[in-house]
Amino acid sequence: MKLTAALLLILPTLALAHPDHDTPPGKDIDAPVRTGNGEWSFEAVPHWGELPDGKNIGPTHGGVVIDPKTGNIYVSTDAPHGILVYQPDGKALPAIAPECQGFHAMAIREENGTTVIYGAQLSGPKPLRICKIDTTGKILLEISQATAGEVQGGWNGLTAVTVAPDGSIFCSMGYGSQHLHKFDATGKHLKTFGGKGQGDGLTTCSHGMALDTRFGEPRLLVCDRESRRLVHFDLEGNWIGVHATNLRRPCTISILGDVCAVAELEARVTILDKNGAPIAFLGDNPDKAQWAKFPIPKDQMKLGIFTAPHGLSFDKDGNLYVQDWNQSGRVTKLRKL
Repeated sequence: MKLTAALLLILPTLALAHPDHDTPPGKDIDAPVRTGNGEWSFEAVPHWGELPDGKNIGPTHGGVVIDPKTGNIYVSTDAPHGILVYQPDGKALPAIAPECQGFHAMAIREENGTTVIYGAQLSGPKPLRICKIDTTGKILLEISQATAGEVQGGWNGLTAVTVAPDGSIFCSMGYGSQHLHKFDATGKHLKTFGGKGQGDGLTTCSHGMALDTRFGEPRLLVCDRESRRLVHFDLEGNWIGVHATNLRRPCTISILGDVCAVAELEARVTILDKNGAPIAFLGDNPDKAQWAKFPIPKDQMKLGIFTAPHGLSFDKDGNLYVQDWNQSGRVTKLRKL
């Protein structure tokens, strides 16, 4: 019985929308591809987010966020145009914030009736800073080593950012010391916690994070990428515990209701329930040679099959937008069925 359930969970992840079609999943770039299972079934939308004249969207090593008011999708890139903006139907709007080229992660929220985006800028013209911008790209707040002062573990390898309900800002040095820093809403440094290691309260790559409100008091859900797990801290930096294990190098998380979607660098997106158990696998790539690889040409990638998921976000309707870590750039819309 358990084996049957496991097969039912895994096999539908590569099912074609048109089962009478002999073409392998994703090979026909004009045919939608189904992935997932049961309640968490999706359809990869052909050609979503492509730019005019076949232009590349630029190297993608960042995140995806959704404007709660307009539904517009913001995709960070390492290209000079900065952040790409799309309508839900995939039409590209003018890009914003070229100074914010190199946002490795983003968080979005409403403040005083205005939508703002927080970005962790790892590279680009002004690396290693947290920026708060509006949806036109105007910079509203900046936190850098110069403004933060000397912090434990140094200010290097900035990978993640999220914001608490009271406006407190959290960031992670996931490519550096593994410390997490907390600031108030004005950018004043409040405390540092975490650090490098595999024990309680430590991480081996605190790569991504999100605010988790599913358990009463809000807490931080952190991707401990190289330990292949998700962990919880409270908003004072105290260790709560391990939420999920045996993941394929988790990079980013997005929460919708009681479930969490995890972008796994090793070529898969996993949906977890509130207990951290997997309930669906999306876009699982059978070709291990493509797992976590950056320079894969566009003509070698298949619709609905991932190579290196790095950023992702649910919209309010349960659709998922997934960004692969990729040299030419790739973002996929998974329409919830």
